[in-house]
Amino acid sequence: MNSVHTLEHLRAAITEARSAGKRIALVPTMGNLHAGHIALIKQAMVRADFVVASIFVNPLQFGPNEDLDSYPRTLAADQEKLLEAGCNLLFNPDAQVMYPNGMAQHTTVSVPGVSAGLCGGSRPGHFDGVATVVCKLLNMVQPDSALFGEKDYQQLAIIRKMVADLNIPVQIIGAPIVRDTDGLALSSRNGYLNAQQRATAPVLQQCMQALKAHIIKGERDYPALFAQFTADLQSAGFRLDYVELRDANSLEAADAESAQLVLLAAAYLGTTRLIDNLIFDL
Repeated sequence: MNSVHTLEHLRAAITEARSAGKRIALVPTMGNLHAGHIALIKQAMVRADFVVASIFVNPLQFGPNEDLDSYPRTLAADQEKLLEAGCNLLFNPDAQVMYPNGMAQHTTVSVPGVSAGLCGGSRPGHFDGVATVVCKLLNMVQPDSALFGEKDYQQLAIIRKMVADLNIPVQIIGAPIVRDTDGLALSSRNGYLNAQQRATAPVLQQCMQALKAHIIKGERDYPALFAQFTADLQSAGFRLDYVELRDANSLEAADAESAQLVLLAAAYLGTTRLIDNLIFDL
């Protein structure tokens, strides 16, 4: 696996792969890789001949009181995992490469509608930072496909809309959530949890499964269902950020016409913010 840090070296490697007639797939990450990231790499290898992973902790998507400085950076271990998985190229730029004129005056990409509420409501400006850096990476690599995990369901919907609205010629592929054996969705931020919190964390998924079961059975008193969900989480030590039921395709509020739904939730356990979702049919 080759590792490059500059746009010039990236484009040279991409040009060589294109000249050899290879299809290219991109897996953007912020590093501290886990089994969910590696599953994306392996799916990309099925779909393409040349797989590019990017590792960039994007400062533009962090709020002023968020964990930019403490976000885990594990480049050496990440390189070993990518090499073992069969990744062909790692693009590991720094902020000077991505934002050579600084972030304050940098052009940003904003995706209206689908970015409203949920994590977009809790983290103002976050998805502008996400859309901007993903747009840049897609333009830098110019892949045939790009793969993202469904754990960040709103993010995936935003990227799909951005690509459609801006006519970016890339196929966006969503991959199912990879979970630990106890049901907790894998996340780089799970490492923030202490032992007691890690033992408690699967309760979020368990409560979501219970809520889903009530909905599938036909219960429609959502205020009461959400109130019970909130109470169950609080009794386990969580602080709820949000829980919502939306149309899985449009991400708009679910209604009688919604055949497929997505239940989305975010909650704090200590200072760690966990997100999860469940997609299901009625």
